[in-house]
Amino acid sequence: MLTIDLPTSGNEIKHRHTVAIASLATISLLASLSGFHGHPAISNSWEGLLWGIADPAIDLNRLASLVAIGLLSAAILRGAFMAASFGAAAAFGMVIHLFHLNLPGAEIGLAISTIIFSAILLIENKPNWIVISVLGAIAGLLHGYVGVESVVNTGILPLVIYVMGFALTQCAVLMSVREIYSILPNKITFAGLAFFAIGIVFFGNAIHLI
Repeated sequence: MLTIDLPTSGNEIKHRHTVAIASLATISLLASLSGFHGHPAISNSWEGLLWGIADPAIDLNRLASLVAIGLLSAAILRGAFMAASFGAAAAFGMVIHLFHLNLPGAEIGLAISTIIFSAILLIENKPNWIVISVLGAIAGLLHGYVGVESVVNTGILPLVIYVMGFALTQCAVLMSVREIYSILPNKITFAGLAFFAIGIVFFGNAIHLI
């Protein structure tokens, strides 16, 4: 019998994105609760790819910041500029760390960025898109710097593949969140409150590590 595959509807695609983000959030929460921080040294390209894909989701603070940025970029006019500035700055942040340039207080700054973006999600009159894009670039710089912190002494090829996997996950999360924004506009306040709380917790943890 001849069968015809009907195109997947927009709602089905958004549902899949929602399930994927929820799964990443669960993995990240479990990793944080278990006290898992970092990973063993990367010795080959395969490990570089796996850890590159996994790292942005394992750290709950980074994932919360990513989701908040994605929601905010979808909620404001010209939000794509914010997402683009974040991605470009994240790449620059990686380069800074790989060249062993010091960026003190990166973990604290990352937690503060989560708090700021979450707070912006909660307010009705959001700042100008240029201001938010600048904030997105700062957050991207911090994400990139912190993201490669544990692989600075890795071989060239595994490191390149790690960075590619890391960027792929960041891009996938941002695009997925922007896709599902249209089905969650009434829950933005709840998301903002949740991410704000996460940012506060990680800010406190980062302060204690100083």
